[in-house]
Amino acid sequence: MTVNMTKGQAINLQKNDGGTLTAVRMGLGWQAAPRRGLFGSRTREIDLDASAVLFADKSPVDVVFFRHLVSDDGSVRHTGDNVVGGVGQGGDDEAIVVDLQRLPVHIDQIVFTVNSFTGQTFAEVQNAFCRLVDETNGQELARYSLDGSEAGGISKDRAPAAPVGDAWKRSTAQIMAKVHRAGAGWQMTAVGQAANGRTFQDLMPAILPHL
Repeated sequence: MTVNMTKGQAINLQKNDGGTLTAVRMGLGWQAAPRRGLFGSRTREIDLDASAVLFADKSPVDVVFFRHLVSDDGSVRHTGDNVVGGVGQGGDDEAIVVDLQRLPVHIDQIVFTVNSFTGQTFAEVQNAFCRLVDETNGQELARYSLDGSEAGGISKDRAPAAPVGDAWKRSTAQIMAKVHRAGAGWQMTAVGQAANGRTFQDLMPAILPHL
């Protein structure tokens, strides 16, 4: 049974039968929001990019994204770039698979981000979500949906911003969630922090307060 998470919520990760997880998939879905124009409703393709930044003791050591699809140690893999989106209601438009057993012991956090490579804001996006799936059997463990009630304010520096209504719609990126070690196991935390940037490098100042 999946857990529908709220901003800031953390859950322990384990199989539905209580067993230990060995591999998980962080999936991202979205749709382009229809816009009304002179000739009726129309949609514009939205290119969102999912990235996973690997941290060791709050220092970034590797990243997986559309230009570096597999981590240097082989434990994290991006399944490929989607430049238009469109699923947004269940399946994944982009996905990143993490082999927890192969992940080096010094990696203690993986932060998952999404950014608009073409610069469109989230006002042009609907039904955006991230979800964590048990890769061994396809069972969904947790889901975080991005909407106005859960999105935070836009981060412009190292200090986290306070929620400011619909300001998240003016952002071009989101720090969606993180998976981090908790004792002998793992936890997932829904971050939901709005930010601005076309690439993961632009988001680093907004990521750091959430480590």
